[in-house]
Amino acid sequence: MPAITPFADDLNALPPLASRYVDVDALPWRPSGYDGIDIKVLLKDEESGLLTALFRWQPGSTLPLHEHVRIEQTWVLEGSIVDEEGETTVGNFSWRPQGNQHRASAPNGALVLCFFLTPNKFLEGPNAGSTLE
Repeated sequence: MPAITPFADDLNALPPLASRYVDVDALPWRPSGYDGIDIKVLLKDEESGLLTALFRWQPGSTLPLHEHVRIEQTWVLEGSIVDEEGETTVGNFSWRPQGNQHRASAPNGALVLCFFLTPNKFLEGPNAGSTLE
């Protein structure tokens, strides 16, 4: 299956080699499965495991312990994301190597653009044992 933008049927119907211009505002925010964290998927490629998404974190929201199965990249557009290793503030970028495990929170809320190769594997919390799909 080729890469798609969920909830953008017009883009997904384009010829395979056509450029996709995504109207991000038109895409719906969806619950991530974690309180206070919503997701808007911009690109999903099942074959490669690539996932590009916006995450909207409400103030005080937390993502429980999870492992990055492959590289994860985060660019903070608003607010900040904090974990036990440090803080990524607005306008800045962080990335985590394959195998990195951490808990993340947004004490004051955040809007972040993330790029994943293969989803996170959650190790604790209500979705322990599952992956972010």
